[in-house]
Amino acid sequence: MWFTERQTTSLGLSLKVRETLYRARSEYQEIAVLDTEQYGRMLVLDGMVQTTVSDEFVYHEMISHVPMRTHPHAQDILVIGGGDGGVVRELCRYPNVTSVTLVEIDGDVVEAARRFLPEISLALDDPRVEVRITDGIKFASSVEDSYDIIIIDSTEPMGPAEGLFNEGFYRDIFNALKTDGLVVAQTESPFVNASLINRVFRFINSIFPVCHLYLAPIPTYPSGLWSFTMGSKHYSPLSPAKNFLPKGIKYYTPDVHFSSFSLPVFVQELLSHASENTEGED
Repeated sequence: MWFTERQTTSLGLSLKVRETLYRARSEYQEIAVLDTEQYGRMLVLDGMVQTTVSDEFVYHEMISHVPMRTHPHAQDILVIGGGDGGVVRELCRYPNVTSVTLVEIDGDVVEAARRFLPEISLALDDPRVEVRITDGIKFASSVEDSYDIIIIDSTEPMGPAEGLFNEGFYRDIFNALKTDGLVVAQTESPFVNASLINRVFRFINSIFPVCHLYLAPIPTYPSGLWSFTMGSKHYSPLSPAKNFLPKGIKYYTPDVHFSSFSLPVFVQELLSHASENTEGED
C-alpha cells in the first residue's frame, strides 16, 4: 500500500506503507499513524504528513534550540500546536526551564502521539509540562507578559490552524511575551509557500524590533526546504547567548545555528519585498 500526500495541485509525496497503525476522525480532523518503509512511523493529519520518527529531530531541534540559544535565560515557555510533543521534548532538555505550557486544540492528537510515537512524546509527562487542550488563538489573547519564548508549531494554514498565520494573532503573541521575549513560528516552504512567508514575515517584522528568517531541510515536508521566522523584542539570533547546549541532539550545532540564517538569494529577495511592503504601510 502507498500513501500519497498531495502537497500542491502539481506535487505529491508517496511513501510505501507497511501497516496502518491508527486511523480515526476527531472533532477537528482525520488522524492517522502509518508505519512506512522509508521513514518509520508517521503522523498524518487530514492527509498531510506532520512528523516521522526518522526525520522529526531536524524540525523539532531547529524550532526549539535556535530560540533557546538566542534567549540567555528562558524559563517560561509556551508552545502552541505541537501535540506530538517533539518541541516539548527538546525544551525539557534544558535544566533552567521551569515551565512549558503546551496548548493543543485537538486532544486526540496528543493521545495518538502518546500511544504510537513515544520517542517523540516522552516529555509530555515531565512535571514542568502543562498540557492544555484548548484553542491556541484564544489562549494567546488571554495572557500578557507571561512567557520568555513562544513557539508556534502549527500545522499547514488551513482548518483550525488558519488563524495562526494572521497579523492579529502575532500582536497577541507580542503582548503575551515578557519585555525581552521572542517568538518562533514554522512558516512553510520558500519554494511552494512564498506568498505565505512574505505575508507572515511582513506581520512579524512590523510588530517586533528584531525579525529574522532561517532555514532547515525537512525531507518529508513540501520541497524539503523549510522556513522558520523569529520575532524578538530584544535579542538577536545572530548574536546568540553562549549558554547551555544539551546533550543527545542530532542536528543542531552552533555552526548550524549561524548557517541557517545565511539565506539564498531568492529567499533574500522574498523577504526584501516583504520589508518594502511594511515600509509602505507606515
